[in-house]
Amino acid sequence: MAFSLHSCKVADKLNVQVYETSERGNSLTKITQFSNEGTPIVVSINPDEKFQTITGFGGSFTESSAYLLNRLSKENRKKILDAYFSESGANYSLTRTHIASCDFSLSNYTYAKVENDMTLEHFTIEDDKSDLIPMILEAKAISKEGFKIISSPWSCPPWMKDNKKYVGGKLLPEFNDAFALYFSKYLNAYKKEGIDIWGVTVINEPHGNGNNWESTLFSPKEMTDFVMNHMGPKLEKDGWGNVKIFGYDQNRAGIKEWANEMYKDENTSKYFDGMAIHWYESTYEVFPEDLQYAHQKAPNKYLIETEGCVDSEIPHWQDDAWYWKKEATDWGWDWASEKEKYLHPKYAPVNRYANDIIGCLNNRVDGWIDWNMVLDRQGGPNWFKNWCVAPVIVDDKNDEVYLTPLYYVMAHFSKFMRPGAVKIGCEINSKELVSTAVQNQDGSIAIAIFNPTESKQTIDIKLNNKNTLISIDSKALQTIIIKPN
Repeated sequence: MAFSLHSCKVADKLNVQVYETSERGNSLTKITQFSNEGTPIVVSINPDEKFQTITGFGGSFTESSAYLLNRLSKENRKKILDAYFSESGANYSLTRTHIASCDFSLSNYTYAKVENDMTLEHFTIEDDKSDLIPMILEAKAISKEGFKIISSPWSCPPWMKDNKKYVGGKLLPEFNDAFALYFSKYLNAYKKEGIDIWGVTVINEPHGNGNNWESTLFSPKEMTDFVMNHMGPKLEKDGWGNVKIFGYDQNRAGIKEWANEMYKDENTSKYFDGMAIHWYESTYEVFPEDLQYAHQKAPNKYLIETEGCVDSEIPHWQDDAWYWKKEATDWGWDWASEKEKYLHPKYAPVNRYANDIIGCLNNRVDGWIDWNMVLDRQGGPNWFKNWCVAPVIVDDKNDEVYLTPLYYVMAHFSKFMRPGAVKIGCEINSKELVSTAVQNQDGSIAIAIFNPTESKQTIDIKLNNKNTLISIDSKALQTIIIKPN
């Protein structure tokens, strides 16, 4: 039996707007016609039950993405940036970029090119001025409400490390103050370009990455001591005390060890504003216990997912179906130890994104940042050739753009769950579907529901003694907006 929202005139019906992205072809499409498919699944919303405040959702500015935008027509460049940053698009509110080069750069580079330049007299961001900075500035011009930027170095300048290389090695103690100054110089240089940096992480992936691309190794104690005794005081002294400092910045299974060290006492935690995490530990497990542990250790600190992507894959071009099928593999499919292989089964990219974002929101994470915004049909370019997938894929040779289903999944959250929203109580009586909800500052409630099953489902949404019946397609993600009375 089919029914329409407009046909419901009973006083106790909720007034809702429904947007759906589905395997059948909906792409953030507004839905007004629903069908009754058996016993409803109940989603109960409780605005009186409040959790974390939302910082935002978005993606990352990388040299690879900026380089590709430079190779497209002005029309397609604007189309992509509008898709990400305009109010009619995904309206990204939280982003990340790299401090000097990363794996998704075209080459290795540092801002401190002169060896043993302890005062960083020769510091320069010249490498960013033709691609990365213009991309950020154009996004800023498009974004009506603006967005926050978290910046992360993959490596300190190689001459500050024990191995003198971009890849691997540790920061030598005699360069602690010089590396702290490096952050201050970066923040100042970017501000002069018209870009305010909201937060920084100390280093990307302090456990390293198998010594494959730029990295600097820190133990939890080494990073905590560096922030406590060098980086924190230096940024405060130089007038950057409002810039957030995030520790860790790697996979979730390491959270407890890092939280214990970072948040050990008032002194260790003083300069840390929160913890940054990545999702690469597993293709299906959100690690809820670890996320809850980080929150319980420091309830007033941020907990932000700063990187996640479909990795170890070459993107499928103009093939929406692939993104819904359990055919993708990640690095762990090949490289994980035998005892960890179970964490890395094949997965559907859409499922991984939707499940992870909802799972994170349900376990105290307040921000979620995707990796590259734009990649080419190879999943690059990058100097190391570790191909990945981005929500937007381009054919820069033929000036063509493909918004994958992952773009629409991201938009379901970034567009409707705005900074300052509060995660509220949301219960679903299903073991197969997942859901979460926030209340925005304007009083509207945004509910996300993901149905990975092969069957269409009827949903009964209940709020304050009112309810409404809708349906969600098989293999579909929905955002339901309840406007305030």
